[in-house]
Amino acid sequence: MLHTIPGLIDAVRARFAHVESCPFQGPRIFFENAGGALTLNSVVETSAKFAAIPDNQGRDNVASHALVDTINTAKADLAVFMNAPSGQFFVGESGTELLFRMIRTACVNAPKGGKVIGSSIEHPASRSAARRWADIAGLDYVNVQHDNDTGLVTAEAFRAAMTPDVCVATIVHASPVTGMGMDVAAIARAIREVSPECFIIVDGIQHAAHGQLDINSYDVDGYAISPYKVFSRHGYGVAWISDRLTALPHDQLIDAPSEGWEFGTRDTGAYATMSDVVAYFEWLGDQVSDHTDRRARIEAAGGAIHAYESHLTDAMINGTGNLPGLRDMEHVSILGGANNPAREGLVSIVVRDIPSADVVARLNDQGIRTHIRKADHYSGNVLTPLGLNDCIRISLCHYNTEQEVAQLLAAVHEMTA
Repeated sequence: MLHTIPGLIDAVRARFAHVESCPFQGPRIFFENAGGALTLNSVVETSAKFAAIPDNQGRDNVASHALVDTINTAKADLAVFMNAPSGQFFVGESGTELLFRMIRTACVNAPKGGKVIGSSIEHPASRSAARRWADIAGLDYVNVQHDNDTGLVTAEAFRAAMTPDVCVATIVHASPVTGMGMDVAAIARAIREVSPECFIIVDGIQHAAHGQLDINSYDVDGYAISPYKVFSRHGYGVAWISDRLTALPHDQLIDAPSEGWEFGTRDTGAYATMSDVVAYFEWLGDQVSDHTDRRARIEAAGGAIHAYESHLTDAMINGTGNLPGLRDMEHVSILGGANNPAREGLVSIVVRDIPSADVVARLNDQGIRTHIRKADHYSGNVLTPLGLNDCIRISLCHYNTEQEVAQLLAAVHEMTA
């Protein structure tokens, strides 16, 4: 585990910008990672480097060739990082935009009278796209209800709702409200048992920072991430699509290569910063294992991240030192339950008799950055069935520390006392 190797957490934190302080607020603890993780210093440097280059890809000059090489290298790095030996990667405006594009393409090419299936736990990025394009394409939308107590949707729930005419499916890999990770591979198997040719598209935006990605094991057709939530920067999204989704008729320029999914000249720096992210995972894997193979190091890093973040969330829930955990604070309720092995680096709570906005503000006054989730178009699908208007989301990553958790617990305990 990361914290058992002397000096490793300090070495990890040294690789990120603004770990201990905000350039606007000053010293602070960053527990708002689900809203956007910290950025690698290498990403900041790479972004500046490529922002200064005036050349475009596709020209016959040395600089242009170098840009194309950078992009191809990043795509190869992503294939190792996400274990995707086939299909292709491309970038777009955002993870949400890419989900819309993949889901739209699958829906408009589906047989009339077919069905689209998704679940109530999904972020509106995929739910909105699926419902909108199902309606436009003349498809029925099937909603699989998640379990309110666990914050999960299961393969069994999907299986019970499946019929052979389901031609498009959406899955969220992890919920940004409950923090629970779904068993994507099991859900995809349940879908394909009934509808083998169904196009399956996954929202991996919340999951990407919290453990390893393994597209080859999922048997899906599309997967989207938002790089700013996995240690890169804002301004773009990354998608992987299978060869068969690549081949579907899709939005593109007239007479353009049929396999192309990008529009216009993309930012080479966006691709290059993903190589920085992959290099970081490889470095971390090298610290926690003796593997020499790139993929094996990345898997080791993902396992170590998941184990350490579970340690931190356990400390948050069960207490650390002489501080009681959130479960032992009479006025605190934990979404998804205190004992939930599906949790991925996120604990959402409600403090009785104190509005969530006030809790977030009080914590912020003490230099602890958290976030309120409201029962709006982003989170109402999760909060409304629980009878909640809002909650406080505490989201961490593997560069956070148990001491930071202790400061949070002390602050919340003081409020509830």
